[in-house]
Amino acid sequence: MSEPTEKEINNRAYQIWERSGRPEGKEDEFWRLAEQELRNEDKSSPVRTPDTL
Repeated sequence: MSEPTEKEINNRAYQIWERSGRPEGKEDEFWRLAEQELRNEDKSSPVRTPDTL
């Protein structure tokens, strides 16, 4: 399983920040949330099913 890149995390964190109304001072919170979302997406990816490994 590959880890999300810094660029992928940054892009997702930006999307979350925009959806949340662009609040100031919560960069770390959005970064951690983005990282978690990307890792969870990788685990649930249909490409990674036992039938396709």
